[in-house]
Amino acid sequence: MDIKDCIKFANENPVCYIATEDGDWPRVRAFLMWFADESGFYFHTGFPKNVYRQLNRNPKVEICFNTPKFDRMMRLTGEVEFLDNSDLRARLLEDRPFLKAFSKGPNNPLLAIFRISKGEAWFWTMADNLKEAEVPRIRF
Repeated sequence: MDIKDCIKFANENPVCYIATEDGDWPRVRAFLMWFADESGFYFHTGFPKNVYRQLNRNPKVEICFNTPKFDRMMRLTGEVEFLDNSDLRARLLEDRPFLKAFSKGPNNPLLAIFRISKGEAWFWTMADNLKEAEVPRIRF
């Protein structure tokens, strides 16, 4: 297994859960990953949202991707990097037209794009139950 397997799994199962922290409280919410490629795992949110503030205070996250049957998951840890790039924003608005209702174009100051480009990922199934420490990690 290598990072290509992680990219493929994430793109095939883009609904995921992102864990952040807010003071001394954990926060988890569902996200729809935008895309993943060799440069990282890409997401978006809005500057006014709590998750944006949490990620700015502490960019360390853990993300969990699952198959629809929950028979296999991939966990990924890393640090969020915010990207200020109008070309990426334009691509996002093209890929996700529903965002146009909230956006004033690719230079919209409310639209935040972030990625995880370095970290660690691992796959897990019920066969790995109680063996988490033994599951091989994939560094990227």
